[in-house]
Amino acid sequence: MNPFLIAIIVANVLVSFKAFNDLYFFRKNEFHIGSIRAGEQFRMFTSAFLHADVAHLFFNMFTLFMFAPVVIGYMGSFSFVLIYLGSLISGNLLTLYFHQNDYGYRAVGASGAVTGVLYAAILLNPDMSLYLFFIPIPIPAYLFGIGYLLYSIYGMKAKNDNIGHTAHFGGAIGGYAITLMKVPSLVTDNLFMVLLLAIPIVILFVLEKTGKL
Repeated sequence: MNPFLIAIIVANVLVSFKAFNDLYFFRKNEFHIGSIRAGEQFRMFTSAFLHADVAHLFFNMFTLFMFAPVVIGYMGSFSFVLIYLGSLISGNLLTLYFHQNDYGYRAVGASGAVTGVLYAAILLNPDMSLYLFFIPIPIPAYLFGIGYLLYSIYGMKAKNDNIGHTAHFGGAIGGYAITLMKVPSLVTDNLFMVLLLAIPIVILFVLEKTGKL
């Protein structure tokens, strides 16, 4: 396995398990709007290595383990790390933007970074198929990516669960943008897919500009 991927997974596991047993450490490093706006910007980074529980940690790391090799295979280790960290930051920046006046908003998890890697993998190899536990037939990756972001928009509007949908979306935008900057030939080689995967992103910003989020 790629050493950079191993390092990221190990860092998430070690930091998360430290936080599981140390509430002060957890609270000091979680994403918290009030604390970030008071000057603790480091939480924009540290919160992405914390997880709510073992299931949350496992799901994020399993998803990363499945899709990171696609990105590494197409773009190399450096670009993979760039996409991971860039998506981490873009996910938290979008969350900060949408929740800037909600001083009590809290979140943890690598979901933004992982979703960025997932979206990059789909952009690089849209023809690959995904198998979901509850659906017995393969699903084209690009359909999953579009559906996932549309569901995230729904979650952002509904506000009826504890899932960080905004971070997922911001991470996907980061993965999408960085991948196109690093591999601009995707625009000419598969313009239709590039535009198709941009649809949920356009919908998000239209809804935000029209005040419907």
